[in-house]
Amino acid sequence: MAPRPEKAPASPARPIPATDTAWLPRVAREASRGAGGVPVELLGGFLPLLVEAATTGRRPDKIELDAVAVNGRRAAELGVSAGNAVQLYLSAAWRLWRELPAVIEFDDTTTTATAAEAVMRAVDGAVASLAEGYTAARRDMMRSEETLRRELIEDLLRGDGDIGALVERAEPFGLDMAQPHQVALAAPSGRPVDLDAPLSSLERAVVQGIGDRDVLVATKDGGIVVVAPATPSSSSPVRGLGALMHADLSRAPRGGAWRIAVGRPYPGSYGIARSYEEAREALAMATRLRLDGPVVRAEDLLIYRVLLRDQPAIIDLVQAVVSPLATARGGAGPLLNTLDAYFATGCVITETARRLHLSVRAVTYRLQRIAELTGHDPTDPAQRFTVHAAVLGARLLGWPKRDLPTPHSAE
Repeated sequence: MAPRPEKAPASPARPIPATDTAWLPRVAREASRGAGGVPVELLGGFLPLLVEAATTGRRPDKIELDAVAVNGRRAAELGVSAGNAVQLYLSAAWRLWRELPAVIEFDDTTTTATAAEAVMRAVDGAVASLAEGYTAARRDMMRSEETLRRELIEDLLRGDGDIGALVERAEPFGLDMAQPHQVALAAPSGRPVDLDAPLSSLERAVVQGIGDRDVLVATKDGGIVVVAPATPSSSSPVRGLGALMHADLSRAPRGGAWRIAVGRPYPGSYGIARSYEEAREALAMATRLRLDGPVVRAEDLLIYRVLLRDQPAIIDLVQAVVSPLATARGGAGPLLNTLDAYFATGCVITETARRLHLSVRAVTYRLQRIAELTGHDPTDPAQRFTVHAAVLGARLLGWPKRDLPTPHSAE
């Protein structure tokens, strides 16, 4: 059996003349003060709507509720909190109900109850519409802010925008362009991951960790970029930003493994672009060099930048020192890996053997074989630096997986 349609409530009270509604502005002002000074204009036609509900039992129609939703949007745009906006409406409702018996004649208890139900239904519909309008406005504002934030970060990282315009656009985000800032990049190791989940969590973690609000976080090229201030009193933020980011990203569900690269801090808008380029370069170098640590700092990779700056010289060094390893059985790869582990462990053969899952005798044999093939003994302190620099150069050039470029092509 189909449900019976709900009947509209009967008129609960005698309608009052329009001239008797002069007390409503006073109720609106009192409600505004009770809600912390929320603009009284945000009530719109809410109070007359409640009076009509009390006297006729009529529910608000769609046009009236849409008008309330518009006021909800205005509240969001004016920066009024959602709680204060709702408090304004509820405060106005109970204040109006308190004064209704003085201006409206209720015949008996039944009509009073009917009026109360009609008013509560009107309040319920109006507050729901208010919240809906407020939420929609906040969602639109967040989308707009996210777009502005992303565009600002892109321009800051490029470093070729108008300085005056950048300073003006950065101000709403709390970014003081006169102060030094640093850029950190987070890239997932392996398959791509969903970046939406860790984004807001990472921003909160960085803000809490460095004690500053002017932090910009956004997605870029399949990873996450962070622009954060660097306090001049200590170098700890430079060293700590990467650790903060890695700790938070590691806690993210299904976050996978991450590698963080942090550029050095520089002042001004061009400083942000410079720090970003350092972070990008550090991330690329860490991948090419197959560094173990999850966090790399540009300042720790300066030696590699020095090596790459004179590429023809590093090509000559690799060819002269380690290229003969290609003639070994199994190629140069295993011997280069042995040298990598040997230098990474501080030239301790037992630790090198443990890291490579080899016997001490096998590592010793490989080091001797390297000395025979190259004419440079990595266990000799006088020759160790040359061999180490050549190994680093080989990793930077991608050798032996890629052929060495000719010195002329590198110039």
